[in-house]
Amino acid sequence: MEDLREDRDAWSMTNCSIARTMDIVGSRSAMLIMREALLGTRRFDDFVHRVGVGEPAMATRLKDLVAAGLLERTPYREPGQRTRYEYRLTRKGRELLPVVTALRTWGDTWAADKTGPPVLASHRGCGRPVRAVLRCDGGHDVDDGDTDLTAGPGLIRNG
Repeated sequence: MEDLREDRDAWSMTNCSIARTMDIVGSRSAMLIMREALLGTRRFDDFVHRVGVGEPAMATRLKDLVAAGLLERTPYREPGQRTRYEYRLTRKGRELLPVVTALRTWGDTWAADKTGPPVLASHRGCGRPVRAVLRCDGGHDVDDGDTDLTAGPGLIRNG
């Protein structure tokens, strides 16, 4: 089996999934909005307050995340008020949970201040800490250096 890393110049990353993902959620505000959505935040004013960006920037970022299919805009109406919208996670948005968990775990280890992590996530079933794990479809944990890269259907070869 050819590992693509053996000849990096033979293939192009112009079709890179990581780059495309960063185009969608690569800004600080987008990831913090997704963090909040995964924690249950749904309403515009709550996103503004919890993420700490202005209303115009929040409106733009939420519009982008809806257009990307990570959130959906759903109408609601409080008694006596006009119709407003809340933002609910789609399946595509919920599938960012392992990414956000990995970022939180890395930050807890390498970026927390000396008092320690601000939030601890634990499994409701057993109380043990929750962390993201790299695992193959066969159920094996995968460590750094234990992967091979092979051509996928979207690989663009140079030359």
